[in-house]
Amino acid sequence: MAKKTKVIKTKKEKSDQTKDTKLVKLSFNIIAIFCITIFCIAIVPRTFQNDTFYTIKIGQLIRQNGIDYQDHFSWHENLPYMYPHWLYDLIMSLIYDFAGGYTGLYASTIVLSVILGILLYFTNKKVSKNHIISFLITIAQMIIMKEYIAARAQLVTFVLFVATYLLIVKFLEKPKIRYAIGLIAIPIIIANVHSAVFPFYFVLYLPFIAEYAIASILDWHIPHKLYQMWIKANIKSANKKLKKAKQENIEKYQTILQKLNKKLEKSNANFELDLIKQNDRRKKPYKVVLEKNKNVVKLFFIMIICLFTGLLTPIKDMPYMYTYKIMQGNTTDSISEHLPLTLINNIPVLVTIAITFALAIFTKVKIKLRDVFLFGGLTLLALMSRRQVSMFMLFGGTVICTMIANFLDMYDKNGTEEFMKYVTSAIGEALCICLIIVISLSVYRKYANSEFVNTSSYPVEAVEWIKENLDYKNIKIFNDYNYGSYMLLNDVPVFIDSRCDLYTPEFNGTYNKEKKKYEGKDIFSDYLNVSNISTWYETKFQNYGVTHVICKTNSKLNMLLEKDDNYKELYKDSNFVIYDRLSK
Repeated sequence: MAKKTKVIKTKKEKSDQTKDTKLVKLSFNIIAIFCITIFCIAIVPRTFQNDTFYTIKIGQLIRQNGIDYQDHFSWHENLPYMYPHWLYDLIMSLIYDFAGGYTGLYASTIVLSVILGILLYFTNKKVSKNHIISFLITIAQMIIMKEYIAARAQLVTFVLFVATYLLIVKFLEKPKIRYAIGLIAIPIIIANVHSAVFPFYFVLYLPFIAEYAIASILDWHIPHKLYQMWIKANIKSANKKLKKAKQENIEKYQTILQKLNKKLEKSNANFELDLIKQNDRRKKPYKVVLEKNKNVVKLFFIMIICLFTGLLTPIKDMPYMYTYKIMQGNTTDSISEHLPLTLINNIPVLVTIAITFALAIFTKVKIKLRDVFLFGGLTLLALMSRRQVSMFMLFGGTVICTMIANFLDMYDKNGTEEFMKYVTSAIGEALCICLIIVISLSVYRKYANSEFVNTSSYPVEAVEWIKENLDYKNIKIFNDYNYGSYMLLNDVPVFIDSRCDLYTPEFNGTYNKEKKKYEGKDIFSDYLNVSNISTWYETKFQNYGVTHVICKTNSKLNMLLEKDDNYKELYKDSNFVIYDRLSK
């Protein structure tokens, strides 16, 4: 009787312990979400980037005219424009016009930053099963990602991509309909919010599918089957020869058949042993964990469905063709974010790669094959283009989070749990929150006094002067790529702005099958050549009919124009100068 009472008591203790563990995890999640929210608010810069300005204007245009596939903001005639992120532009213009202008855009960026941080935390926690490491890695990821936090369409896609990865992981664990619906809905949103990154959505599926494919190929046991087919073919051939053999050769073929049958039996026996060894290796791998999740087949069919979601957009084939066309042009060789990454100049990426390799090589930590594919692929993309560093940090961070969590579980399994209990205590909560607030305030101070529009980067006063003193609707002003968007926001027609695709033959021209290239207006190249003084500016200005020039006072072009008698200085401030081209 006493023994039975003891068993009941043990069960109650286990139940209480489970409840305490759940309570600790819940408490930590609340603290983590609060701290991540505070930090993600602090890292959002107040100063807007150039893309934000044309986003507002295009959104306003869509509300007035709809999507007409024409550019309305440069002074070049008949340039087609495909509105690659029309939905984002529309939403941002609504926020700007009806929710506080620049302040509203700043607030929307904060909201997206917070959502991204919280999603990253839950994704890291899902794959690593470690709350503490997930929280720390999320903070590290957001510190590095602060350079990419801006009122641009890419911030929305960061959120959507992290949500995609989280849904994939959950779907593989338990293939619920709601996860499938989410995975199908996300690419539809991406195709309309930021069609340029639509192909990357499918990259997130590839590591899981590749892992399943390799596991399936290994399970087919092709060498063994081919060897058995060869033996069986020989047995069949020997049997035919035995039937037709003369009396003196019968014994010979019978001997051959016996040997072949023994080989077949031995092959089957060896195969059984190999199966046992393979299963043992799968259960206890040395370094790389190979999983064969049957739900990947269902995930594959979801991916096939999602391939067609790019058609659910008013911008025609842009989700499929944008990346291809942009790679055909020269913008990727000239815009800094598209240039290859110099590893030594990006310490966070270098450190992340070094830590990952150190854990993989010098410890007993195991890594899933899909994580190898994911990390390797993202590393390659990051080295090819600086723009992909953001994706590397988002998902490469998730991989390293898992490895660190496994490392700690291997050497101190209960350490993080005990630390989590301390953090969720009254003293731990106070210390953690105070530390995050101090760090957040130190980060926020860098942006606190910043203006929404940086007057040293954008011609704020110069644009006001243009609108007050020039017939700005009818002039043809040559301007810089980086601040053209601010000019068009203020209704000044531009030579070029940061919609780089618009100004290349791949997007404004037609494809010549005989010459195997796009033919159209290469305004982007002409701008580069003039601004870099690699061509005579006057020739290009004459070709385009330029009437005025605005440039930075410290630019190469200004060094020549201020000495050119054909150009009359009309306006000058500490950062910008405006010239009238007299020979127009």
